[in-house]
Amino acid sequence: MSKKPPQTAVIIIPTYNEADNIGRMIDHLCTKTFVDIAKSSVLTSDWQMKILVVDGNSPDGTGQVVAKKAKKYPDVYLFTETSKDGIGAAYLKGFKYAMEKLKADFVFEFDGDFQHPPETIPVMLEAVEQGYDHVIGSRKIKGGSNPKGWGFKRLFFSEIGGLTARFILFFPFKNFFKVTDPTTGLKVTRVKGFVDKMSMDYSRLLSKSFGYKLQLLFETLKMGAKFKEIPLQFHVRNAGESKIEPQTAKDIFRVAFLLRWRDDFTQKFLKFGTVGFVGYLINALFLSFYSRLWSIEWLAWLLSTEMAIISNFTLNNVWTFKKDQISGPIAILKKFIQFNFTSAGALLIQTIAGTLTVATFGSEYRQLALPFIIVFLVLPYNWFMYNKVIWKKK
Repeated sequence: MSKKPPQTAVIIIPTYNEADNIGRMIDHLCTKTFVDIAKSSVLTSDWQMKILVVDGNSPDGTGQVVAKKAKKYPDVYLFTETSKDGIGAAYLKGFKYAMEKLKADFVFEFDGDFQHPPETIPVMLEAVEQGYDHVIGSRKIKGGSNPKGWGFKRLFFSEIGGLTARFILFFPFKNFFKVTDPTTGLKVTRVKGFVDKMSMDYSRLLSKSFGYKLQLLFETLKMGAKFKEIPLQFHVRNAGESKIEPQTAKDIFRVAFLLRWRDDFTQKFLKFGTVGFVGYLINALFLSFYSRLWSIEWLAWLLSTEMAIISNFTLNNVWTFKKDQISGPIAILKKFIQFNFTSAGALLIQTIAGTLTVATFGSEYRQLALPFIIVFLVLPYNWFMYNKVIWKKK
């Protein structure tokens, strides 16, 4: 089978006091893993495999070990940090070096202590050849596992922490079900369209600890990366200095919350909800007013809802959807008319639901029914129509 044009994949390994591990890892990758990749009958590309060790100026001589291996293997490179800025920063420094100096097509995030089995690398390459942009190793899917040597506390925080991070970051959207292991450290990402679109300014990272994993994952998926998980049998560290810190769990929760809170979608939805609440107050005020003027129940609901629609259009245009704001008197008038037509569904929903409630339970339940009708019927309808019709992105 003929091979496709060459592609370069760079295995980026951040180290600090890993002199006992890194030499063995480099030997294994260069003499076993990369040889298997070159001989593979499954892989269709001619993969140019490189190793980039980003060392935090380790006092135990890790850098010297790597430098010695670089003389032996031509595809081994050492980047020595002048300052320790956290593991996430080490990866961003590695990404930048891999893109600029090594012309990487794909970059791996990989541990140098054999906790990530080198055998997973060809499997991940096979996935990117199938068109996936971001592939991660998951301990949570069939074939994956946590180390047997982990104690109850470590397992508890891993399982509960991962699930909580998933929930905060992705629920109720599709990635909640697709991403089973958001705190994994084993990843490969396509450079073109993804890594090259990321800011390499590591000061923007929300954490110097392991929370970086969530941030890079969240950013990559937000770019629209085609995503896949492969099984990861995570191994116990047998030497070197662990990068896990006592505050890791708190850090991960903090980063997950900040990512979701600062996300454009979250901020837009919060504004949308606030505008909806103002509309509810206006609706309730005029419903009370109109119901005293007339005995025609449906007319009171109809007119009070229209007052809320006017409020919603105005506030959403100048605040919630400010980036897509409609401007100019003619355009505003046209959109307001369209807004009223699309809001006919909300009018119909609220008028029918409100009238049926009063007819069934009595007028004393009118104000009690209104918030339930708005939250469970009107708001979902409005959110869809506002995003897909009125302020639809061009």
